[in-house]
Amino acid sequence: MTSNLASEVNGVEDEDAALRRAIAMSLGQDVSDDEPASPSRTNGLGNSQTQVTTSAPTDDNTSALQQPATSSMAALGLDRKKMEEERLARLRKRKADDALPDRSNTDGEIERERATRRRTGLDLNPKPESSSQDASAGLKYPKGAVLKTWARGVPREGDIKIEEVFQKDDLQLAVLSSFQWDEDWLMSKLNLRQTKVLLIAYAKDEEQKNEMRQNTPPETIRFVFPPMDGIASAGCMHSKLQLLKYPKSLRIVVPTGNLVPYDWGETGSMENMVFLIDLPRIEDPVERKKHTLTHFGQEMCFFLGAKGVDDKMLESLRNYDFSETARYGFVHTIAGSHPQPDLWQRTGYCGLGRTVKALRLESAGAIELDYICSSIGAVNRDLLAALYNACQGDTGLKEYTSRAGRAAKGKAKGTAAAASRADLLDLTKIRVYFPSRETVDRCRGGRQSAGTIRFQSRWWNAASFPRAVLRDCKNVRSGILMHSKVIYVQRPAASLVRGAAQGWAYVGSHNLSESAWGRLVKDRGTGEPKLNARNWECGVLVPTQETTSSSSSGTAQEAEKLEMFRGAVPVPVELPAQPYHGNDRQPWFAEEA
Repeated sequence: MTSNLASEVNGVEDEDAALRRAIAMSLGQDVSDDEPASPSRTNGLGNSQTQVTTSAPTDDNTSALQQPATSSMAALGLDRKKMEEERLARLRKRKADDALPDRSNTDGEIERERATRRRTGLDLNPKPESSSQDASAGLKYPKGAVLKTWARGVPREGDIKIEEVFQKDDLQLAVLSSFQWDEDWLMSKLNLRQTKVLLIAYAKDEEQKNEMRQNTPPETIRFVFPPMDGIASAGCMHSKLQLLKYPKSLRIVVPTGNLVPYDWGETGSMENMVFLIDLPRIEDPVERKKHTLTHFGQEMCFFLGAKGVDDKMLESLRNYDFSETARYGFVHTIAGSHPQPDLWQRTGYCGLGRTVKALRLESAGAIELDYICSSIGAVNRDLLAALYNACQGDTGLKEYTSRAGRAAKGKAKGTAAAASRADLLDLTKIRVYFPSRETVDRCRGGRQSAGTIRFQSRWWNAASFPRAVLRDCKNVRSGILMHSKVIYVQRPAASLVRGAAQGWAYVGSHNLSESAWGRLVKDRGTGEPKLNARNWECGVLVPTQETTSSSSSGTAQEAEKLEMFRGAVPVPVELPAQPYHGNDRQPWFAEEA
């Protein structure tokens, strides 16, 4: 599916070969090239029928209403005739250049070697490049950064536009995933005459997949459809990871928003956040062979492999220097039911805890947890406890064991031991930010701009919902709603060693729901734990820049507590935030949109 595009991470494949391959594969014919036509997948998840997300009415990951891709996908293929004419013109020019008599024999040998590499998909250096140049020179975000998205009508400060993310003039390959798409808008932000695109998208069945493929130029735009069978059939492909390849670098982008204009500020009513980091290409083959992936790189590749991105493209990512990602963690949720310990321990909230531990950010004592989200599911104390424990560095078994013990006691007594749940978690340590009806009514776009802000009144009214944690989410940029998903964790002083980060933040696609983070349950067949999760999600764990060498007060007011995150991750919410519990304030409900 993506083997043709895999060579694009390494270099530029011969255009004639690429076109022949694309036409043959789109017609279902065998490809008699050295490169395999069908990708091999070794993700440990088995072979399963695939489905994923291209178009949906809302960003509600707790009750995802999947819709077929609209016919607007056809718009991507309208210019195919012109693209083919331009390809032929480039081919004629290249043949004319090859006929020029001013090349030396040595140059001819180099060109023949490059042509051979292109045909075999091994062209690792498509253009002559200086090996003496500093690998990081010219990179915009070599250390990584978290920025707010631009909002129309608001003074620019520490924000970024989609054009600044893509930098389309130099973009060679874009691997894009999203829960929602505006295809016409997206293609206006890219230059399809030079950029090849791999879309990780949802389709409800094989018929829709074929329709999407047929409505796009296969030599330029290809698809990956992640598995959405079993329990995942009720969920969604909600992750938003982007890989952007340039001549000398790879940009990794993890936004909280989808590929639609309002999530990138063009209506001036919605805000998101973006993590991005630029990785330099390793030009020296010897150094490239010695380079090993960081924990971040390993988990990102594992996640992409689980989605269906083929091994060749994953292997090509090793051509880039991941060293600067060592301070970050890549956190993901793989949709499905996962009984294998080596899988459930590294995904969902179990994987979050594992990543916290891998970065040595675990906490022995109580932490302070603040969570900004754009969607809330049927939350109860068990989910909050599992997330809270994960943020301390637990890999899921603490809450699972406690829940199993309560169930056993309840069964022995003939009652559910619900009364003990109040003792599991100190809710005063957790704050969840979600906009009120009043906040939505007063925002720039009014209620019609809140379609992707999702919460249902029946969950709010459930006796099991922990109302005490909820706070009104008002943006410091007045009148703009937030679609961001951010967790801020402040670590207790007792857990810190000198030089350690005082806290860390998560930025990504995970909202507050079991669909997003999963649930560890007992496998009826084996009696062992397994993780069930409905959604595909991903995000990045970012340590604070402040360490224990900085002075801080454990008695700081709420408005001051998140100051440690400034400079590492923006804090977009007005503090102190108003609680819902104990007054007449009502959250915004999806049915009011």
